[in-house]
Amino acid sequence: MEKIDNLDRHILEIISRNARIPFKDVAAECGVSRAAIHQRVQRMIDMNVITGSGYTVNPKVLGYRSCTYIGVKLEKGSLYKQVVPELEKIPEIVECHYTTGPYTMLVKLYARDNEHLMELVNGKIQEIDGVIATETLISLDESIKREIPVKK
Repeated sequence: MEKIDNLDRHILEIISRNARIPFKDVAAECGVSRAAIHQRVQRMIDMNVITGSGYTVNPKVLGYRSCTYIGVKLEKGSLYKQVVPELEKIPEIVECHYTTGPYTMLVKLYARDNEHLMELVNGKIQEIDGVIATETLISLDESIKREIPVKK
């Protein structure tokens, strides 16, 4: 895999703060041509350094007032591959991680309210074959949200 250099890191730092920034502005800040920025960004996309782009939607504006993490215990860890497709059918789930520790999986979801949360946990997640227990952790406030630092 090709390595990224300091110019790539500088570009990543800029576009991580604002994905909509015009390449001409990135080029000006980096002291290179717009074409160089375009080529560098495309190369980083091809190398899977940059894996996505887009807009961040505020769930609260859409009526999802509760951010919740669900620790999921499976009957056997090997059921993970069968459970993930079932969790993907639940649109309120935005992240799923296969973990070590007390849970087999950790799921992040958004619910409109406590009744909706109970429906998601009891009526959907706990009904999946192989799920033997869940623990619900409600996020009271998101204090930090950022990308991994790109500077060495």
